Amino acid sequence: MHLAYPAVLSALLFCTGLYGVLARRNAILVLMSVELMLNAVNLNLVAFDVWLSRAAEETLHSGQALTLFTIAIAAAEIGIGLAIVLAVHRNRGTSDIDKLRDTAEGPDGEGPGTSAAEKAEATA
Repeated sequence: MHLAYPAVLSALLFCTGLYGVLARRNAILVLMSVELMLNAVNLNLVAFDVWLSRAAEETLHSGQALTLFTIAIAAAEIGIGLAIVLAVHRNRGTSDIDKLRDTAEGPDGEGPGTSAAEKAEATA
């Protein structure tokens, strides 16, 4: 099998994930798009590992081992990301990225870094 087939498929998957990250407003869909991009990288790692191991006749498959580490890190990342998204959704009632601001900021723009003068200006 040629290296071009998995490389093109990986590029298409990565571009689809990139579009999902840039165009979507829902935080869960953004996390799914990041996972799609990571899987495209994993496909590239395995494809190049197979291609290079055929050329060099080596038995060490470092691309496949690196893919296993990437899958483990991606699983931890998605678990933490979903926990954060669920906590934000419970507090704010939405997971729309455009509507979310800093979690320390209040609904009227007051946060922990707002000075007394700024608060007086906001009420005046």
